[in-house]
Amino acid sequence: MIDPHDTQAVLVRAGEAEILGEPPNMMELLADAETTGGRVSAIRSKIGKNTDGPPPHYHNEAAEIFYIIDGGLHVLTGEHVVTVGTGDFLLVPPQTPHAFSTPEYTGVDMLIFKPGAERFGYFRLGDRVRRGEASPKEILDAQDLYDNHFHDSVVWRHFRGTEAGSRLLVLPPSDDAPPAREGDAR
Repeated sequence: MIDPHDTQAVLVRAGEAEILGEPPNMMELLADAETTGGRVSAIRSKIGKNTDGPPPHYHNEAAEIFYIIDGGLHVLTGEHVVTVGTGDFLLVPPQTPHAFSTPEYTGVDMLIFKPGAERFGYFRLGDRVRRGEASPKEILDAQDLYDNHFHDSVVWRHFRGTEAGSRLLVLPPSDDAPPAREGDAR
């Protein structure tokens, strides 16, 4: 629970953040909801050229916020793909399917914020899968725990299929797809 009277500042010094991954694909875990009084989770992510991020997914409870420090990113936002670049800010509302990948011509250095959510456990699990220490099924089994629900997106499959061949991981459709919102084409 968030205490509105909590005035304790949270400071993470350069070099103190836990680092996951290996260059050029690395993630710095800056602050999680546990250390921010439930206010926000913050990470810095660096991803190399022409690299897929997570497959399409949505969060029931929280928005996801992207700030591009340097480089570029293709981002699925519902039924549209936008390309963002250095200095751009993007807020993806709750229950909006999203995914991202870097373009062929640049990588990205970005900050990702998720208000009121614990994310570090999810990122650590993903890193264990990357290293072969955990199964991808463990990520599927943890969808409710981390409010990270995978979603099949024809728009994203088409976009990534056109640009990157068959590198995109396609997950089975989820039984708990986000509710359709006015104006969404499903």
